[in-house]
Amino acid sequence: MEKIWKDLMTMMAGRGLRGLHRSMVLHEPKPPCPENQNRLLTSSMPAVMSGGTVGAGGGGGSLDCRSFWKAGAHEGPSAPIREFHDGLETGDFDRARVHPKFLHTNATSHKWAFGAISELLDNAVDEICNGATFVKVDKSINSKDNSPMLVFQDDGGGMDPEGVRKCMSLGFSTKKSKTTIGQYGNGFKTSTMRLGADAAVFTRAMRGSNVTLSIGLLSYTFLRRTMKDDIVVPMLDFEVRDGHIVPLVYGSQGDWDSSLKIILDWSPFSSKEELLKQFEDVDSHGTKVVVYNLWMNDDGLLELDFEDDDEDILLRDQGQTSGGTTKIQKEIVEQHISHRLRFSLRAYTSILYLRKFENFQIILRGKPVEQISIANELKFKKVVTYKPQVAHDSQVVSVKVDIGFAKEAPVLGIFGMNVYHKNRLIMPFWKVLQEASSRGRSVVGVLEANFIEPAHDKQDFERTPLFIRLETKLRKIIVDYWKEKCHLIGYQPTDPKLRSQYKAALKDPGGPGGKIQHKAFTARKTGEHLSNLLPETYDDVEAVRLTANGTGSALHSSGQAQENSMESAGLEEDLVDISSHGVLDPNLNEKLSEENLALFTRREDLRQRDTQLKQTIGELEHELEETKRKCSQLAAELQIRKSQQQLPYK
Repeated sequence: MEKIWKDLMTMMAGRGLRGLHRSMVLHEPKPPCPENQNRLLTSSMPAVMSGGTVGAGGGGGSLDCRSFWKAGAHEGPSAPIREFHDGLETGDFDRARVHPKFLHTNATSHKWAFGAISELLDNAVDEICNGATFVKVDKSINSKDNSPMLVFQDDGGGMDPEGVRKCMSLGFSTKKSKTTIGQYGNGFKTSTMRLGADAAVFTRAMRGSNVTLSIGLLSYTFLRRTMKDDIVVPMLDFEVRDGHIVPLVYGSQGDWDSSLKIILDWSPFSSKEELLKQFEDVDSHGTKVVVYNLWMNDDGLLELDFEDDDEDILLRDQGQTSGGTTKIQKEIVEQHISHRLRFSLRAYTSILYLRKFENFQIILRGKPVEQISIANELKFKKVVTYKPQVAHDSQVVSVKVDIGFAKEAPVLGIFGMNVYHKNRLIMPFWKVLQEASSRGRSVVGVLEANFIEPAHDKQDFERTPLFIRLETKLRKIIVDYWKEKCHLIGYQPTDPKLRSQYKAALKDPGGPGGKIQHKAFTARKTGEHLSNLLPETYDDVEAVRLTANGTGSALHSSGQAQENSMESAGLEEDLVDISSHGVLDPNLNEKLSEENLALFTRREDLRQRDTQLKQTIGELEHELEETKRKCSQLAAELQIRKSQQQLPYK
């Protein structure tokens, strides 16, 4: 895909720019000098293309097809033949064209709407180096048709007139740092067009003493309804002079006025004053993106659900539960982050970035998102060092893989590797093992793989030989971890020596196994939770020393031999002392299941009680209001009677 963008840019530069319609087309932008800026701005166009009939929806109407996956196949009316003749006469065909339908085709790289949202979040996160402290994601209302809009706003450095034109251009990126997430110069276009048919950008920048305000409109609706055969992006610029906002005109005033008319006709805003009002909460610098005419599903409902949760944005038709056989087990699965991230934007963004921000917040619908570290949610955790063979002439790469059991194990069978790239989550809970196999059950891992390149939608990696080798290594890491530690969550040990020592320890009443069984029995009698025994019974860091005699040392040596064999295969394991502990009990699986069932049953009872109490409170409040109303009526009647009897009020 990256090669396609470069070829496209080369074609457009090679064919010349002399027939640019005086509109902004998608090529590498020039510096904002008067001559070039005039060509980048949408200005006076042929009458058939200059505005179109303004409808009721979204500013200039909406598309006939509002379903994203069908919109690209929907054919609208073709442009009049005369338009092509006019273009040919002015030399407009002496360059490469990008048809508006390419905007939709380009956006289909995002199969998942949350993937598109994360692209816009990445743009804000990349602005941390320019002073950004927040990015807000919220719902707004289109005043022209009362439809919901999706709004992104950050307080980063903003974009000057040249920068916003680069943002609106295909394949042009100024992000050259090794730490920035964006790199292809395509994320803004694909993400906004995946979420809605139209997007308006408002950005304020301060470059030295110059303060500029820029507005751009990327409208698929405008391009299709006015039968464009080229991508045209109307833009406006302002500057602050002596405390006043005045138009910044690079071409002619007619060009500027033409751009203003198109933006007002096809955006949710009806006047220049309303456009400038969007900058009131941007402060001295920052960017706001408004996506409107949001896409719908096949049932005619918005793909994004703003109504079910006032503090979240949900995806419709994505919350079905596939795991769990009982109601309690399904509830456990539904509450886990691996399930909720598929349809809850708050859940997804909570694990979207590997390292927690120090001075930056993602604020979703007015409430900050609490970041979650998946590695900190693991039990019996260890760290495995993997050294991939990147290239002969490159530096040695070392990758730390955090691996452990999910804290809900073994009740919750979720498993998979969470792979990040440059701090950004690319593949959540990637199942490198077959789901039907019991090996690797409840094993979860986390790693940052900066040595491989993500796909353009940043939801997968390019399937290069390097990626395939990584997949093979991760599969081995999980299997080896499972063999070594599966007994800690109630499974039979896979190592024959460990299995025999495990059984012998349980038969010895004075050994750890007998003490555990006694403590477990005491706990059941006293009502104490089994989990309270874990820190006292087994130290995971001690590499399975079941007894104090030579058999324990033999097991330790066996574990050391296994570790050495893994090192010879290109893996270096370092056990991390996190005070993790286990229990040697063959019935641990059943006991933990019973304990979890009891806890969730109690939780369900408490929920029902909470609902009953809220209902009671509501009834009492209603009775109170009725009583107040009756008292007011009685007081009024009493006052009337006193007035009729002409008695003084006492």
